[in-house]
Amino acid sequence: MGMKKSKTNDMVTVNRRARYDYALGDEIVVGMVLTGLEVRSIRDHHVQLRGSFVTVRNGELWLNNLTLGAETARNIKLLATRKQIVALERERVAGSTIVPVRILGGARYIKLVIAVGKGKKKYDKRETIKKRDIERGRY
Repeated sequence: MGMKKSKTNDMVTVNRRARYDYALGDEIVVGMVLTGLEVRSIRDHHVQLRGSFVTVRNGELWLNNLTLGAETARNIKLLATRKQIVALERERVAGSTIVPVRILGGARYIKLVIAVGKGKKKYDKRETIKKRDIERGRY
């Protein structure tokens, strides 16, 4: 008898730069519209979230500049409820940015975790570095 796969969502990749550049708010898990080759690339960890961002066009969410393996950056449609899209659009109009935080891919579907973030100023970034260094015991 074969072993069953776990139903938990394992992290495929994390956008570490997002926590440094933005003060993140609530997170939302959304689906992604992918082809078979793109799914394989993501499951093999050949994906990079650096430089990618989420936009709202014609009432739909789009992930822009996702780098998959050797393929150049491309735009991918995201699946969310109408209520979630309206809430994100309202936050974005208020001056925030929709940032991809991490990709989950351990279960049957590949999901993207997005968050609304407010851009940090340079002095805020220095504070973040200082707090992180203190927690590591460098001071």
